[in-house]
Amino acid sequence: MFTTGRPKTLIGSAFVTLTLIFEAAVREQRKGHSNALYGLLLNVATTIAFVLAFQFMFSVMGLKSVPLRGDFLLFMLSGVFLFLTHTKALGAVASAEGPTSAMMMHGPMNTVVSITGAALGSLYTQVLTIFLILFMYHVAVKPVVIEDPAAAFGMMLLAWFSGCAIGLVFMALSPWAPNAFGLIKTIYQRANMIASGKMFVANALPPTMLSMFSWNPLFHTIDQARGHVFINYFPHKTSALYPVYFSLTFLMLGLMIEFFTRRHASLSWKAGR
Repeated sequence: MFTTGRPKTLIGSAFVTLTLIFEAAVREQRKGHSNALYGLLLNVATTIAFVLAFQFMFSVMGLKSVPLRGDFLLFMLSGVFLFLTHTKALGAVASAEGPTSAMMMHGPMNTVVSITGAALGSLYTQVLTIFLILFMYHVAVKPVVIEDPAAAFGMMLLAWFSGCAIGLVFMALSPWAPNAFGLIKTIYQRANMIASGKMFVANALPPTMLSMFSWNPLFHTIDQARGHVFINYFPHKTSALYPVYFSLTFLMLGLMIEFFTRRHASLSWKAGR
């Protein structure tokens, strides 16, 4: 009487999976705030606070001009947008429902649905935030001119994808040592405040300093995005392919670790902590 029917066709299975992902994404959005509008406004306020803080720091240090011709505030926004997109995607995927979660006891639910829902929920919030801030800046301050909007948006998606891939590795490893990997995740997110390169451009860095940042996929995506935002900037020291290879590598690594963890996970792990 209480059994759930399973779809017998590929299209039916795909529809059920997409429905579950949508519901998981909505649940992810409702975790922090029951009011979706309030959550969006809070995210907008966080982004604006980041921009104002960095602008104040640049003013105090006497670095109000950047080594490229263009809108200084748009320069700051291009870095902060991608930094927050990467960081929030990493945090959302890393904290997604794992194999030891009570949600996995429901028949149709699985870790793929929870991970995908968390990732898409984070992307949805960030895209709305970016468009809302750019619209307000365009209307209230000055017209926003982006040289190649499609390519710049593609770099934002790449920053999101790399955050999801790294977050998947943390999510898969967390059941084994939650405190240790939670600390490593926090250290990585804090290090990206500097290592992401959102406060400077790669072309202006000497080779000795460039080697300190070139390992970071977010550094490459931010610098490449600025090449698409500003008509007079051409990134010569970063690559758009490096974040792709980096993200695919971490995605495959995270999937393998998650599969191994799911096969060996026990609900007693969560109960004992």
